[in-house]
Amino acid sequence: QVQLVESGGGLVQAGGSLRLSCAASGRIFRISDMGWYRQAPGKQRELVADITSGGSANYADSVKGRFTISRDGTKTTIYLQMNSLKAEDTAVYYCNMRGATSFLRDFDSWGQGTQVTVSS
Repeated sequence: QVQLVESGGGLVQAGGSLRLSCAASGRIFRISDMGWYRQAPGKQRELVADITSGGSANYADSVKGRFTISRDGTKTTIYLQMNSLKAEDTAVYYCNMRGATSFLRDFDSWGQGTQVTVSS
């Protein structure tokens, strides 16, 4: 089983910045895809950004140019740098990782979620 632990959410004024982190632990053989999603009250969960094992990043149109997804050298921790935050970025942010365990079983794990609140 692969566990994801998130940190870094909080309250920030519009125009400010936050950095989210998500660290994976467990019997990991390979992580093929890593990403950040968010869910605002009354809305469906949506993809914010993801990054493949090859390093290709993809962003939702609403965050392009403001958010940056990255990972550390071990490729088991991802970050989401959020700049120029807007009130509409307020949501619970979840990290997600997919891959294979050391038992060569597929996994699709989610973090516990971290609240990001942007005051206008």
